Amino acid sequence: MIQTPVFFISHGAPTFALEPGKLGANLNALGKELSGVRAVLVVSPHWQTQGLRVMANKSPATLHDFGGFPRELYDLQYPAPGHPSFAAEAGQLLVEAGFKVSLDDKRGLDHGAWVPLRHLLPAADVPVFQVSMPYALDAAGAVRLGRALSPLRERGVLIVGSGTMTHNLYEVGQSGTRAADYVREFASWVRQAVFSRDVAKLADYRQSAPHAERAHPTEEHFLPLLVAIGASGGAPAAQIIEGEITYGVLSMESFVWGMGDRSAARETLPQNAYPA
Repeated sequence: MIQTPVFFISHGAPTFALEPGKLGANLNALGKELSGVRAVLVVSPHWQTQGLRVMANKSPATLHDFGGFPRELYDLQYPAPGHPSFAAEAGQLLVEAGFKVSLDDKRGLDHGAWVPLRHLLPAADVPVFQVSMPYALDAAGAVRLGRALSPLRERGVLIVGSGTMTHNLYEVGQSGTRAADYVREFASWVRQAVFSRDVAKLADYRQSAPHAERAHPTEEHFLPLLVAIGASGGAPAAQIIEGEITYGVLSMESFVWGMGDRSAARETLPQNAYPA
């Protein structure tokens, strides 16, 4: 049975849209290898809600949900259509998994969705919809959310957890262009936990990982990784998608499951499904 891949993409700052760097180039290369993708489902920390919502807008607007950035960022558009039918399917799967869900036919694409997709699928010709992150979502719930959505992969839906490997905006620019040591140490710990398929360890990262609270003063940019891990279920392999550390503290390291051996995605992980 053919399944679409699953991505965890570090979207960093909104300027990633205009400054693709190594990660943007690697995403573009991987996007050219994708086939059979009928829609993209994105879970982003920039859509947090009371309860769980699924975007069912057939023509979602491009949301410029940020402030204080260069004018040209606000002129960018990502005119991908939505996919209300797949949104309804996602909602049903989530209900069956015990979530309370509502459909939202007004919501547009936040920058956690369209900025990385601008590099992965620049033509914006594949339908895109989003699932929100409830304010009450915790690590275990994020894994459960991903597992509930995983069957959509058999329908040609590409699942993307969009966050950032490290996300301490309080320290942006404090170290200049030099990468802070704690960023490397935290990212290395996450990488090894992914290598060992230790979902319980990843879910307990705030107690287990070095510098966890410094790397993520709040959790919302880490939880999409756990959604992606949950969704990856039966994917045969996971690989790192290399990216820089930007602004000294934002690690752009990303992962993909189920892409096979591609030059833009390195360090294949063991070919075992994540345990339930």
